[in-house]
Parts: sequence; structure tokens; C-alpha cells
Amino acid sequence: MQELTLEQERALVHDRRLLLLATCCLSLWTLEQIVGFYRLTEAEVVQGLVQLDRLGIIELRPLNRYRLRLAKTFRWRPNGPAMQYFRDEVLMDYFSGHFDGDAETLTLVHGQIGRGQAQLLNERLLKLAEDFAQQHLADQRLPAEQKRAFTLVLAMRSWLFAAFRDLKRDGSGSAF
Repeated sequence: MQELTLEQERALVHDRRLLLLATCCLSLWTLEQIVGFYRLTEAEVVQGLVQLDRLGIIELRPLNRYRLRLAKTFRWRPNGPAMQYFRDEVLMDYFSGHFDGDAETLTLVHGQIGRGQAQLLNERLLKLAEDFAQQHLADQRLPAEQKRAFTLVLAMRSWLFAAFRDLKRDGSGSAF
């Protein structure tokens, strides 16, 4: 499954713990890892895994193991409930960090490029996201103490910063 249905996303966003468990499953965490890291009991995690199974996000297996029913190229619905939740609740928290930790970076680049080049850059960004997902899968064989959780946010848009909009001349075109 490339993306969830609207109903599946709504169910996740409606329940913070279920969204957390879905995120843990996307990261391929075991039940033991989830219970060891979060203040959730084994029973709470199992209950959540059952809900995720009923939603069709995972296939629950014996001994509380699971298989993701999502494609390696899974993405949230572009204007769906999960991305709206991300915009409303997560973005500010994410970008409020200093990005000065080991292997962290924040780069802002501005420029004017042709539409064709913009499309090519978007394709390269999608490829980078795929590379990140593939590395995540490849590193599953590493011991937990050799891994850290990272979140990669990629975005590119034609945009004029709100603080500059009132300074723009009327009818001056779309330089941004």
C-alpha cells in the first residue's frame, strides 16, 4: 500500500498513542523496544497493534510480531489528516531545534530556477527520501545501541516569506 486511506489516517491522528505506535511500526521497532522506550505497558502496545492490524496497516503475527502492509515507498496523503497534523503540531517543534547535534543539519537555500529544473530537483529530493528509507531498512541488522532515530524533512516550494509580502509591488509578477 503506497498511502493510507483517509479513514486510516483519521484514525491515527485521532489517537495520539495509536499514531505513536504506527510511527514505531514504520520504524520497525519491536514490542520490547516500544515498551522499553515509552511509558506504555505491554498490554497497551498489544492493544494498539491489534488496532493497527484492524486498520490494515500491519499484519499482526504470533508472539506480537508484525509485518508492515505498507510499501517501502509509503507516503502520507499530501493534504490528508496526518500531514495536516504534521503542519499544525509537529513542524514548529521540529524546526525549533538547533540542528547542532551529531549528524544534524539545517540548510536553507534560495534562488530562482526554471520550472524544468525545479521538477528535476523535486525528483532528486524524492530519490533522497527513498535512499533514507532504504538505509533505514539496511540498518535494521545493526544493534540498537549503534542506531539513533533521525527524521528527514524535505521541502521545496515557490514562496515569498510572509514578512516580505507587504513590500511587494502590486502586479510585479511572481519572482518568488
